[in-house]
This record gives sequence, C-alpha cells and structure tokens, in this order.
Amino acid sequence: MSNPHKNKIIKKKKAKVKVFTKKQKTSKGINNAIEELGQKYKDIVSSDCKAFSDFPLSSNTVRGLKAAKYINPTDIQRETILLALQGKDVLGAAQTGSGKTLAFLIPILELLYCNQWTHLDGLGALVITPTRELALQIFEVLRKVGKCHDFSAGLIIGGKDLKFERKRMDQCNIIICTPGRLLQHMDENPLFDCNNMKVLVLDEADRCLDMGFAQTMNAIIANLPQKRQTMLFSATQTKSVKDLARLSLKDPCYISVHDNCKYTTPVGLEQSYMICELKDKIAVIWSFIKNHLKKKVIIFFSSCKQVKFVYEMFCKLQPGTSVFALYGSLHQQRRITTYETFSQKKSAVLIATDLAARGLDFPEVHWVVHADCPEDTDTYIHRTGRTARYFRGGESVLLLLSSEIAMIEKLKERKIPLTKIEVNPIKLQNPIKKMEALLVKFVALKESAQRAFKNYIKYVYLMKDKSVFDVHSLDTDSFARSLGLAVTPRVRFLQRLNLKTQPQKQIVQNNNVRNADRVEHSENSDTEDNQHNKTEEVDSDSDEDILTIKRRDHDIDIPVGQELEAPHVNTSKKVTTKVALAKKILRKNIASNKKLVFNDDGDAVAVGTKEKRSELAQAYENEDVGGLDIEKAKLVLREEDKYDKQLFKERIKLKHKEQKKKLKEKKLKEKEEAEQEQDDFGSESESEAPDLSWLPDPDKIYGKKTDSELAEFYEEHENKNQVEKQRFKRKTSRTADVPSSKKKKKALKQTKSLSVNEAEELAMLLLQNKS
Repeated sequence: MSNPHKNKIIKKKKAKVKVFTKKQKTSKGINNAIEELGQKYKDIVSSDCKAFSDFPLSSNTVRGLKAAKYINPTDIQRETILLALQGKDVLGAAQTGSGKTLAFLIPILELLYCNQWTHLDGLGALVITPTRELALQIFEVLRKVGKCHDFSAGLIIGGKDLKFERKRMDQCNIIICTPGRLLQHMDENPLFDCNNMKVLVLDEADRCLDMGFAQTMNAIIANLPQKRQTMLFSATQTKSVKDLARLSLKDPCYISVHDNCKYTTPVGLEQSYMICELKDKIAVIWSFIKNHLKKKVIIFFSSCKQVKFVYEMFCKLQPGTSVFALYGSLHQQRRITTYETFSQKKSAVLIATDLAARGLDFPEVHWVVHADCPEDTDTYIHRTGRTARYFRGGESVLLLLSSEIAMIEKLKERKIPLTKIEVNPIKLQNPIKKMEALLVKFVALKESAQRAFKNYIKYVYLMKDKSVFDVHSLDTDSFARSLGLAVTPRVRFLQRLNLKTQPQKQIVQNNNVRNADRVEHSENSDTEDNQHNKTEEVDSDSDEDILTIKRRDHDIDIPVGQELEAPHVNTSKKVTTKVALAKKILRKNIASNKKLVFNDDGDAVAVGTKEKRSELAQAYENEDVGGLDIEKAKLVLREEDKYDKQLFKERIKLKHKEQKKKLKEKKLKEKEEAEQEQDDFGSESESEAPDLSWLPDPDKIYGKKTDSELAEFYEEHENKNQVEKQRFKRKTSRTADVPSSKKKKKALKQTKSLSVNEAEELAMLLLQNKS
C-alpha cells in the first residue's frame, strides 16, 4: 500500500531545491585586479622572469599559456613583453624560430583585458603579415593562448569568402590579416572602423615595408589612428629612417637579443654550399631526395613555374617519398591543406618558393636545400630558418653556379658560417632519359618545362646584384636539355638584349667566322663524299652524266679573312599605322566579314538575313550619297520585310515537317511494340494450354447425367436461342426504316417501363445476339 502523506513530503522537498548560480566578479574586483597589474609593470625586472607565471599577467592569459604548454619564455619574449605592457613602441629582432609570435600576442591580450574591451568597442589590435600561411599560423596560436578570454578574433586573408568577412568585420576585436585584403576592406567595407584601435603589429616587418608592399602599406598607415602602440618584428629587422618615419614611431625600443652572438643563424644549424653546373642541378636534387627518403626536406626554387614543373615531374618519376608543392598561384584551400599535411608528416619533400621562407613553423625539418641562389642574404637567412627551430638541430645546402661564387663572401660578411662540400659521383643519379620520355608523352608537362625555363632566365635577369647574377653566363642549351627539352625555347627579351649590347661590326665578324667554319667543314666532308662518288662512277660504265650523284656541300669562293658587307637596313621606312591600313583596304574595295555561298551552277546564293535580296535594297547599298534618306530607307525595309517573312514561313514549314516526321516515327515504334507483345502472347497460348483447374466441377453442381439427358439439355437451350434470335430480327426489321434518333426515343420509352431484372435480361439477350 502506498502512503498518501509520503507523496506530499516529496513534493515539498522538490520545491525547496534552488538552481546554483555562480557569483560573477563585480566590476570593482576587476578594476582592482587591473590596477594591481599596472603597478607591477614598473616594479618587475625582465631578468627575474624565468617563467610566464613570473610576469604580471592576467589569470586568463596564464591559463591559456599553460593549456598550450608554453611555460618558459625565450630571450626575445622576456625582453619584449614587459616593454610592450608598459605601452612602448618596440622594434624586435631575433633569430628565426625564437618565438617572436608570443612576444606580441601576449601584450595584445593584456592590453585589451586591461581596457575591458568588448565586441561593442570594435577593433582593438591589428596584426599584418606578408603571407597568408603566416597569418593562419598566428591565428592558430592566438586561438590556443587566448581561449580563456572573451575577445573575438578574425583571420582576413585573400582566397577566403569576402562576403562572410564583410558582415562580421565590426565584431572583431583582434584582426590578423595580409595587406591586400585589409586595404580592400578599408576601401569597400563601411563596417570597418579602426578609430578606437590601440595596437598595430607588423610581423616580418622588413618584408611588409619593402617595395613589393610599399603602396599598399602607405595607404593602410594613412587610414590608421596616429595615437597607437606599434610593434615591429623580424629576423632581419629594418633600420631605415624612412620606414620608421612612415609608421610615426615615438621613441621606439630596439631589442636585438642576438646582436652579440657569434653567428646570425642558430647554433645548431650546419650550413654548407656546393658548386655545380646549371645542367646538373636537377640531377643533384633528384639524387639528394633519393638518398634522404626518411628525412623532412624543403627545397626552395626562385619562381612558381619552376616549382610547378619540378613537382609535377617528380610526382611522375615517383622518388619513394611524399612530394608537396607550395607557391603563390595555388588555390588558397590547397595551400592550407599542403601546409597542414606537410607539418604533420615525419618524412616528406616540400618544393616551394620564397612564400614558405618567412615565419612558417614546420616542425622537425631536417634539411633545407637552396636549389636557386637567393636574392640576398636576408632571403637566405629566412629560408634557412625553416630548420633548427627552438634550439633544435638542422642542416642546409646552397647550390651555386660558378658565376655566383660572390654570394659566399656576402654571406660570410653577415656572420653566416659555410663549409664547401662536393657531390659524390657514386650516388649521383641522372633521370634525364625518363624526363625526356615523359615530356614526349605528356604535352602539358612539356609546356610546363618551357615556362620553367623562361621564368628562371627572367629571374636571373631581374636580380639587382649583377656581381652575382649574370644572364649571359648561363648555358641555355644545356639547361633546356637538363629539363628534358629537345629544343631550347626562344626567350625574346634575351634576344633583344643581345642585339642592343652587341655592336653591328661584331655581328658581321661572327657571321664571317661561321661562314669560314662551314667552308672548312665542307672541305673535310668532301673527301668521304668524293670516295663514295668514285665507287658509283666505276659501277656505272654507261650513262655517266645521268647517274652521277650530286654533292650535298658545295665550295663557296670566299677568301678567308675577308669581311662580308653588312646587309643594308632600310631605316627610312615609315611605321604603318592602323589608319593607313584601313585606308589601304578601302582603296581595294575589300568587303570584310562577308560570306558567299555558291550553287551548283556557280552563281552566288543569298544566305540568311544579313545580305540584301531586293533590287531596291542593293541599289541603296551601292549609292555613294552622304547622309540618310529616311523615306527611302523605309521603302527598303518594307521590301526586305517581304523576303524575311517568306524565309520565316519556310522555316516554320520545315519545323512542322520535322515534328510530323517525329510523330510518325513514334507511332510506328508504338505499333511495332504492340505487335511484338501480341506475337509474344500468341506464341505462349499456342505452346502452353490454359490452366482451367480453378473452374468448379459441373457434376458436383448439376449432378451426374447420362448421355441422353445431356443431349436433351443442349437441344432445349438451342431452341430457346433460335426463338429469341427470330424475335430480335423481327424487331430490327421493323425499326430499320426509322431514323436512328427516332429509334433511340422508342427504345427509351420501351425501357423506361421495364423493371431492373427485365432490363438486365434484355441486355444479356442483345449481347448474345451480337456474339
């Protein structure tokens, strides 16, 4: 039995339960905590901070750092964070892989926290990077470190959905972006507002401020508020007064923790260089990959086209390890996936341009190979910095041509130690034959090789440092063959350059030398040809004049050493303009864009509506009178309209004919299908007897009858049927002369008086008579 009082007690207990609400910190408590942090900024010395917990940081930032497993700060972080927290402008320079990202992300989070920044306040901090991949990397670090804060962050880079970014621009507190996309939002997006911005950070500042981004950065800086904190970070920091003046820095603190170091590159990095010919470069790189299959390697080329070709070729050759490509003209999503997958791999090869040289953190890279000589020492430092990061080891190899040896001295001046190594000929593998076969098989790959050839020559030509890069020293023919090309592609700008630099006399002398060489070659080859001719003459006794073999080479009576006259160039020729060409065509009375169709007799036939058919229209066209006679033009249009209507009717008739044809064909198909079905049914009925097992047994229903009784039964039914047939014939004969409408009326009158059973019997009789 259930106790009724017990239910009442339970209900009372449930009513007493209350939802637990966590007490939020009051604004007074937050303000006090912020004031305490502000006082500590001046008291603490950077040398005393051996862990992040020793810095005067908010609890949210400390928890985020612990969750991301950042415990001890690096030298650049220790020196920079306190100065940035005090609101000073900072110029930070440190070796690659020394943790510059956290050096500016932590001060950004703390500054916004101390100002109690919300999404209603809009943009508070702006981080600008030169490449999309670096912006993505910084954004991921910010997500890890700042996950305990309530700030909103946005990644604004090219290749993403612009509409999606545009709608949410006013809600972002921290924006990490590339210069081009940021300027686009500044120009086009009314929601972008940076009037309240507190911090500007330029990562890889020297690249952001160089000539490539100069105009874009000038436009961006002009739109930013002047009262702000500015921080610049790079491994090769700019010290240009113009750059610093552009950014309107106020008493900036220059921090360079590795200025007093012996070398500018990390200590654990082993660096070497190798001198090889241009024709052997692909073979050396291929051999290097084959001998380092279990290593993680980054190979840098000078242009996108070279990276694309080498990547496609090595994928076809299948070296035995994963091969990736990263360059600027790739789709953004593919760039991101390549960056992420290569980062996760333990052994792979990444073929890249200088896009991957700055700031990107690829974990545990063993080797960096400079396939093409870098533009300057700064580019070399950034490329090599992809390995030996965070106090780990790594190796790098620089491949140089014999004309590029001057780069070694410049690198040594920048405190970069290099040791010379040579290729082991035993381990050298040349895939030139396979490459040639692949280029013949795949036309697209051949075109890619030609573009790579041209782009490399352009790269060498456009380099500023001519003491290192010399286009004229390149052996283009052997380089083309090393890429698998049978014919050297024509480089037009190089041909023009040679024509400008080479004087006319020198060209003539070269032609004379070539002609003399040809004469000597023909004389040497004549001996063999003469012997062959003599044997032919001996064999043919008769008809000597007819059967004698003609010589391929002929003597040219040019005395050696005599200069040939230069061909006369007609410099007085006028330049033909488009107007002159048009006048020339008008004089010849050539009708452009005119199509003539001829019949079997050879007469021209008018086709379509463009050509005039009426005599009045043709006469009107041939008139040379200026101006427009509207009345005459109306008459012409009316005449031409008649022909147009006839054409229109003919086209409609043709359409109807085609439709009728289609309908006839459809009906014929349906008939054929129906006949086939009938034939199938008939064949089945003939071959197989119908199943009558379902019919009831008549003996069970009517009882068993003898033969005489059955005969009487059939006779009675036949007599009845005959009588009914005769009656029906009489009725039909009477009503045959009467019209059909009268017959229907009489039949309706007769049937109205009948009952239901009588009507049914009448209908049955009619059906039997029909059958």
